[in-house]
Amino acid sequence: MTLSILKISQIVATSRPAFLLLPLCSLSLALAFVVFQGISINYLNSGLIVLGGLAAHISVNMLNEYEDFNSGLDFHTQRTSFSGGSGVLPAYPDLAKSVLLGGMFGLLITAFIGLYFLRVIGWGLLPVGLSGLLLIYFYTQKITRWPIFCLITPGLAFGPLMISGAYYVLSGHYNVVLTVVSLIVFFLVNNLLLLNQFPDLEADQEVGRRHLPIVLGRKKSAWVYVGFLMATYILLVLCVYLAFLPITALLGLLSLAFAIPAARLSLKYADDRVRLDPALALNVAVTLSTPVLVAVGIIL
Repeated sequence: MTLSILKISQIVATSRPAFLLLPLCSLSLALAFVVFQGISINYLNSGLIVLGGLAAHISVNMLNEYEDFNSGLDFHTQRTSFSGGSGVLPAYPDLAKSVLLGGMFGLLITAFIGLYFLRVIGWGLLPVGLSGLLLIYFYTQKITRWPIFCLITPGLAFGPLMISGAYYVLSGHYNVVLTVVSLIVFFLVNNLLLLNQFPDLEADQEVGRRHLPIVLGRKKSAWVYVGFLMATYILLVLCVYLAFLPITALLGLLSLAFAIPAARLSLKYADDRVRLDPALALNVAVTLSTPVLVAVGIIL
């Protein structure tokens, strides 16, 4: 009995529960925009959107854990609090098939929720939903071998696809302005994965991955990271200037308190895994807090 509980807890750990705030923070922008426009909220659909977002993130995390174990990557990485995987499967290799099934089950839940929305909301959701499912399934297997796609896929999934899809479900149509606003999340989530690749560069290279730090090196990739941070805040200010967002959305600028030291540390310690660790923590804080602060500003 104790062993079963232990195994279940280890399987759950491969879903990376500490990172599951990300889809909630991203979706807060879509929900805030719906409130801002005075659209009546369907609470059942809102709950299913959140469930679908969580299931999608759990799926990609568990499939990534399985693929990293299966490729041998897990045996070469030096894990940090923010990179290198959970470390569960190297310690419990007999759980590999269960983790794979868990990842596929999460993908199936996401697909079923998508099919339900296609039926009750409309087929206009199909391009966004299908793209999201393909990105989840092929991310670790294929996309991590193409530097530019590897760079932009995370932000595309959690930004324009997730946010625009959620808005479509709640409103019945897409909104170009919100798609532009969702690029804030696009830049942030791309950066989240980009900086987390720095400590794993050599291990990733051994198993055939080709992400940006492998191709450009850490120093040049750190400048890409800083460029994406700058793009995030420039876009936010521009959206307010163009009246896409109310002035209170500038509340999102408060996350500069995390972003500025993250940028400074990433440039200074790009090649120092130990000293880079605080930048990884600050990067998570930037990614999670900015969309929530913007969402609160929109509602205010």
